[in-house]
Amino acid sequence: METYVIKKSEIEAMEGLQKTHFLNENAQRLNKSLGDLVGLTGFGFHIIEVPPGKDSTEFHVHHHEDECTYVLSGTGQVIIGSETHAISEGDFIGYRKGGEAHTMINSGSAPLKCIVVGQRLPHDVGDYPNLGKRIYRNESLPWDVVDHENIVNPSGAGKK
Repeated sequence: METYVIKKSEIEAMEGLQKTHFLNENAQRLNKSLGDLVGLTGFGFHIIEVPPGKDSTEFHVHHHEDECTYVLSGTGQVIIGSETHAISEGDFIGYRKGGEAHTMINSGSAPLKCIVVGQRLPHDVGDYPNLGKRIYRNESLPWDVVDHENIVNPSGAGKK
């Protein structure tokens, strides 16, 4: 039988998946990908827990996908562009496609627990400005990460 409903007790009992960002060893979180469990494909819906002193992800921006976060519990900081904002339970953060680069840091003493929602388009391009890197993600192909200095924009290429 296909799953459409996940009960609170089932969510709380889930182990989740421990993740460390491939470009940032300090970006560690526990993911419970609820959207995957009910077959959602257009966007990801996750409950994440970031341990004290850890980042949620590497500082990044998506050029084609929107993301947002709702803080369930804990305290931390969200860095958006060059600004840092204190966050806590009940706060909502929207990261629009092509906007400012962002990350969250758990600056508290308890886990920072959040709902994270993000589009899942067949392709996306993202930048890691602190690292000078760009990621290309295309459906059915491996992800590609390149240094900004190696990106070539051909002049006169025209439209397809």
